[in-house]
Amino acid sequence: MPVPSTMTAIEITEPGGPEVLQPVYRAVPSPAAGEVLIKVAGAGINRPDVFQRKGAYPPPPGAPDIPGLEVSGTIATVGKGVTSWQAGDAVCALVAGGGYAEYCTAPVEQVLPIPERIEMVDAAALPETFFTVWTNVFDRAALQSGETLLIHGGSSGIGTTAIQLAKNLGSTVFATAGSPEKCALCENLGASKAINYRDEDFEEAIKEVTNKRGVDVILDMVAGDYVARNIRLLAPEGRLVFIAFLNGSKAEVDFNRVMRHRLKIMGSTLRPQSIAAKGKIAEHLRQTVWPLLDSGAVRPIIDSRFPLSDAAAAHALMESSAHMGKILLTV
Repeated sequence: MPVPSTMTAIEITEPGGPEVLQPVYRAVPSPAAGEVLIKVAGAGINRPDVFQRKGAYPPPPGAPDIPGLEVSGTIATVGKGVTSWQAGDAVCALVAGGGYAEYCTAPVEQVLPIPERIEMVDAAALPETFFTVWTNVFDRAALQSGETLLIHGGSSGIGTTAIQLAKNLGSTVFATAGSPEKCALCENLGASKAINYRDEDFEEAIKEVTNKRGVDVILDMVAGDYVARNIRLLAPEGRLVFIAFLNGSKAEVDFNRVMRHRLKIMGSTLRPQSIAAKGKIAEHLRQTVWPLLDSGAVRPIIDSRFPLSDAAAAHALMESSAHMGKILLTV
């Protein structure tokens, strides 16, 4: 397909609020060896995009300054050495930046086919959340069938993905969320119990529902004052994995309990990891998760879609935390 020389992209004009996201014209990037160029149909909005906009999460060396960590669309052209994809293929991809644009390059290792039951734009909701959930819950925390998982932020893009995957792979799932509507969504997706943390002490609620045993794995994006409560909720041999710290990155930890119960505390960020590491995650997703998406057993939960030019409004919604599921930009 013919590729233009320029494109519309969303630029962070300076660190600040949503209003600093402005449409600009940029040169269309060329795919390097081992990369593909994607004509973008949809781009996902993620919390790291908000942190980048505020100046708190700079792109890694070599990554575009344009925000956006996941896209869906059609391959426009391929770089040298790429034989697994060709122009016209419908794909979604994890990227290190550049997603808020009409065209975006992606390493071939991080490109996946669009599942059969998912519309092209909605497939932009898959890469960042599914890569994140898989590597943290199933690789690092090694959640097994028959174990229990507690997810904080259960109605978020990450949360709705984790609930569905864990439930479909044989685990019992609990979640916290901030309203009755969000709790209902979590339970409709497969959570055995969702706790409204604004009205109920989630620590006491989980102890009650688990007969005081606690849970095997906790996926936390809150941290701060949640850390001590999480540690008290872990069953012996339990694993606590952090992917964000919305309530702060520092906390006091009772290491006596960590030692006595043989607990594991871990965390990760996805963006700085190597292409090879992300490629391994993609292969796990292709083998284990993509069949669930193809069958309809798992699906991305979409809250809203905004035109690319309305990226500022999409960020404002993200920061309000009023959304349930993913926010997308359409191109």
